Amino acid sequence: MSILHARLPGLILVSLLGLGGFALAGLPGLARLQLSALTVAIVLGMLLGNLAGDRLPPSCTPGIGYAQRTLLRAGVVLYGLRISFQQIAAIGVGALVLDVAVVASTLALGLWIGPRWLGLDRDTALLTACGSAICGAAAVLATERILQPEPGKVAIAVATVVLFGTLNIFLYPLLYPYLGLAAAEFGIYAGATVHEVAQVVAVGNAIDPATADAAVIVKLTRVLLLIPFLLFLGTWQSRRSGRRGAISVPWFAIGFLGVCALNSVITPAPAVRAALLDLDTFLLATAMAALGVETRFGRLRALGIRPLVLALSLFGWLSIGGYWLTRWLA
Repeated sequence: MSILHARLPGLILVSLLGLGGFALAGLPGLARLQLSALTVAIVLGMLLGNLAGDRLPPSCTPGIGYAQRTLLRAGVVLYGLRISFQQIAAIGVGALVLDVAVVASTLALGLWIGPRWLGLDRDTALLTACGSAICGAAAVLATERILQPEPGKVAIAVATVVLFGTLNIFLYPLLYPYLGLAAAEFGIYAGATVHEVAQVVAVGNAIDPATADAAVIVKLTRVLLLIPFLLFLGTWQSRRSGRRGAISVPWFAIGFLGVCALNSVITPAPAVRAALLDLDTFLLATAMAALGVETRFGRLRALGIRPLVLALSLFGWLSIGGYWLTRWLA
């Protein structure tokens, strides 16, 4: 069986959920609630995943995993068509300093609370902290290649960052009217504190496109901090264990910057640009639906309470501490 044939059932499933997100988000009732297609798609995925559970055909698993990883990152790369370097420059140095402060403080807090207060092992605490601090599941999987921990620890970290990152999609738009932030400032806050790139897009789109653009610029700058983090961790791990782990470079962030560079100097035909942007939204909605299918409450209960407490603590710091850092730095 070819790789494409193996992935096809799952890809068809999550693509239909993504298209359902498009259709439902356009209905007048949901449009008034400012629910984006990405938000609706992940809700549809969560409903299917939790109602069907293990009754979903195993043949769907490869395609769902492919959508979570590759389609999501392809959508992020294409998102660069919405952003130019002129916009990136307009965000300012304060947003970069904010990203560094959020990443460093969240990593330090996770490594302090996890082992010292909750009795978690270092690998579980570090995987959960880097997922919260940098870019969700992508950071967890990149860090796993260096730490080489037990597979269960990776699953715990991915599940917790997906859970609380998904909660952000619904919480942040509700908080927006009460935070005293302008739309662009709220985008900076979301980009600096929400876990996954696709979740940042969903939060920003719930306000307006300009907010989404600011949020993604700040978030992708935060994703790029994964490179120095992995270089530092790989060097430290090799000295500690005497072996050198593989360092994973986030190609999708580099691709995003490349598309931004093209968009800064080349203006595509309006019809071509519109088609590519529609494709981008479809890819992101499909990826969000796939994440939703895998966010099952039964699995999270089986993880135990301590990793959830750590992830909740980091979620609280990002939401509250990140807000005050945004007010102070950006």
